[in-house]
Amino acid sequence: MDKEKKEKLERAGWRVGSTADFLGLSTEEEEIIELRLALSRGIKNRRLQSKMTQEKFAKQLGTSQSRLNKMEAGDPSVSFDLLIKGLVCSGVTIPEISELLVAK
Repeated sequence: MDKEKKEKLERAGWRVGSTADFLGLSTEEEEIIELRLALSRGIKNRRLQSKMTQEKFAKQLGTSQSRLNKMEAGDPSVSFDLLIKGLVCSGVTIPEISELLVAK
């Protein structure tokens, strides 16, 4: 949010903060969420680069379309192990995974 918009909202009586502030997340919890989202975006980007549907990509990964949808959405029911396995099974290298996490 730009500075001018933030100031306008505050003058109108609104409190402006981050999602982490609103949810009461610790710095560590916020970082974990960012890592999960970076891995999720990596899976979705890989699928889109491959020009595959979720169904076809899920089959390649050995999972269901609904599970892949949760992986791409960063659903908390999906483990970090499964996110990383999805990337590795789709041909993403460990250095590429590291780049995803650094670029988060």
